[in-house]
Amino acid sequence: RDNGRLLRTLLELRDLGNTVIVVEHDEDTIRAADHVVDMGPGAGELGGQVVAQGTPEEVAAHPGSLTGAYLSGRSAVPVPKRRSPNGKALRIRGARGNNLRNLDVEIPLGLFVCVTGVSGSGKSTLVVDTLYPALAAALHGAKLRPLEHDAIEGLEHVDKVVDVDQSPIGRTPRSNPATYTGVFTPIRDLFAQLPEAQVRGYGKGRFSFNVKGGRCEACKGDGLIKIEMHFLPDVYVTCEECAGRRYNRETLEVRYKGASIADVLEMTVAQARELFRNVPAIREKLQTLEDVGLGYIRLGQSSTTLSGGEAQRVKLAKELSRRATGRTLYILDEPTTGLHFEDVRKLLEVLHRLVDQGNTVLVIEHNLDVVKTADHVIDLGPEGGDEGGRVVARGTPEEVAACPESHTGRALSRLLGVSR
Repeated sequence: RDNGRLLRTLLELRDLGNTVIVVEHDEDTIRAADHVVDMGPGAGELGGQVVAQGTPEEVAAHPGSLTGAYLSGRSAVPVPKRRSPNGKALRIRGARGNNLRNLDVEIPLGLFVCVTGVSGSGKSTLVVDTLYPALAAALHGAKLRPLEHDAIEGLEHVDKVVDVDQSPIGRTPRSNPATYTGVFTPIRDLFAQLPEAQVRGYGKGRFSFNVKGGRCEACKGDGLIKIEMHFLPDVYVTCEECAGRRYNRETLEVRYKGASIADVLEMTVAQARELFRNVPAIREKLQTLEDVGLGYIRLGQSSTTLSGGEAQRVKLAKELSRRATGRTLYILDEPTTGLHFEDVRKLLEVLHRLVDQGNTVLVIEHNLDVVKTADHVIDLGPEGGDEGGRVVARGTPEEVAACPESHTGRALSRLLGVSR
């Protein structure tokens, strides 16, 4: 419903004689456009070309367009087999934060659960501001204060809560996907075990850009020199000593299959996975990054250059590579923001994998391709602000689609073919 209102406003701007250019993945927005420019065919180095352009119908008919494949129905996000509840649940009693109306909400565990509703209906208040802080404080001793509520029952069924948000994975150029996911540790171990490194007496610390020894001391292993600009943002320029490669000449002389440690950091995830295909400890961590659709990012890419959606998927990859307890609650607030249909499909595969391991995934979402794959939907509303804050419908997507009062249900009924 919110989408429709926004589209009507954009179309009114167009009708006044203006040109409206929108960068968007939303299907309704693409179909409402007069002209579509589809970039690709892939992401990163595999993209950068105009694959198709024209009316939405012309793009849909283009055989080389991934966007067209989803618009035409040649490709689609599949609906997996629904899981049955295991009888365990978290119960939030008397949630009264912001516009919530003394809510009692039950969240079944071991399922993929979606919290839906129009903007301002209370979704983030319930999940991010009430449930997550209460669980983080109870399970991990976090110093977070949840919004007003009476109690949370069923804590004994959960041993960990993880909020996989879109905040940056690091705030300096030194942080990157390789260090954040932990894959850089076995890579450094491997380099330290190479004959050339052992002859020279190099340990794994030699291949770290964070400590003295192997790094370039001119830039302290950043590959960049920071120039402070008074009253303006700092400027980073490539280090002249190492040409941005972070390490000194002696360290770069140690090579694995012809690649130095700096070459490895310059590789994309897909390239590095191929290089280390015979090293399980490295290959498996890189595979999780590919599984979440990040095969195109570079291992040493500065975390400050990652988008919010990319940072969120790097965090998911890190969680995937950890040993599963089967009792973890993962919370994601609109994880498909800025994602293409194909990226949504890959993300859903990963989230459902977490649930298949016995965990619970709780997602706040508007994207119907995500909602339709849920095992259980909790729809808040019926409106936003003072007219929201209560549970309008709950159950499987088909049950919510049949609810006449639910705006989410109305949209779902068209997608699932459920009569109301």
